[in-house]
Amino acid sequence: MPRRARLSIPGIPWHIIQRGNNRSVCFYAEEDFQFYLHFLQEFAVKFGCDIHAYVLMTNHVHLLLTPQRPDSASLLMKHLGQRYVQYINRTYKRSGTLWEGRFRSCLTQTEDYVLACYRYIELNPVRAAMVNQPQDYRWSSYHTNALGKASSLIVPHDQYQRLAMDDNNRREAYRALFKAHLDEEVVGQIRNATNGNFALGGERFQKEIEAALGRRARRGQAGRPSHNFIDDTNQLDLLSPQPEGG
Repeated sequence: MPRRARLSIPGIPWHIIQRGNNRSVCFYAEEDFQFYLHFLQEFAVKFGCDIHAYVLMTNHVHLLLTPQRPDSASLLMKHLGQRYVQYINRTYKRSGTLWEGRFRSCLTQTEDYVLACYRYIELNPVRAAMVNQPQDYRWSSYHTNALGKASSLIVPHDQYQRLAMDDNNRREAYRALFKAHLDEEVVGQIRNATNGNFALGGERFQKEIEAALGRRARRGQAGRPSHNFIDDTNQLDLLSPQPEGG
């Protein structure tokens, strides 16, 4: 069966996960992390993606970004993945694939869920028991979003900007979000939506995405799929920007 096309509407954030093949290591040394971040920024600018949050784990990557065009995120991940594999194979005298294959993604509702994705991403090293606090892990956007480290990569999302009127109070409000554990139900929703290529958000948001794209954007019931949704195309969605629902 052909795989489902990605949900893609310009201006609506994506949460992305890309894993190493068979969950194997894809970052071996400090220079590898730096190389990836350098070209993440270069290709984000080239293909029109605003990067809001990221974490580079040893065997996978999380990104939160907003694409400016329907194909922006896919082009970013394609060219970044290819460039990084070439670098790794050349540096470590290896050959073959590095990534698991097709990266996982979901569209993310702005209200309630974008800041949850920020936290989900930047708390990943804590959940993996690699560090006790997110600031203890070097390769994440927490240092910019929470601590004010200068970055030409990070573009704050509007929901982040609304936390406060000025930078200092905004970062303080952002740090306060991390004092409470991220609800396990929300963690499960983020994982399920990203792994399943569904819309992450409330029922109204999911229905609006389905109406805009003409196909299913949430987990369906068992049985024959509805004829109202098209799940068997691999083409990118070439849609004009649509308003985001609540």
